Amino acid sequence: MTSIIVTTRDGATRTLSATPGVSVMEVIRDGGVDELLALCGGCLSCATCHVVVDPAQAASLPPITDEEDALLDGLDTRTPTSRLSCQIPFDETLANLHVTTAPDG
Repeated sequence: MTSIIVTTRDGATRTLSATPGVSVMEVIRDGGVDELLALCGGCLSCATCHVVVDPAQAASLPPITDEEDALLDGLDTRTPTSRLSCQIPFDETLANLHVTTAPDG
C-alpha cells in the first residue's frame, strides 16, 4: 500500500493510504477529507473534487482531457496545476503525490 499527501484548506497535512486502481478523489473521500465534496461521484459532471497538484509532480499525471479542462475553466480558483481528482487514476507511480484541496469557487 502506498499513500498520497493532502493539504486541506486550513493548511493541515494528512497522509492517506492509497490503493492502486482507484481515483485520487476516492482516496481523499475515503480518507475522511470532508471538504472535497465530489458531488457527481467521479462522473466528470462537476468540479467539486478540484485539487491543486504540487507543481513538481504535475508532469507525472496523465494529460488533462478536453472535458476536464472545460470544467476547470469555469472556476475562479483554477491554477496552472489544477486538476479534478476524479480524473487522476492512482497507481504506484504516484506514490506520495501531494495535492491541496482547492478553495470553494
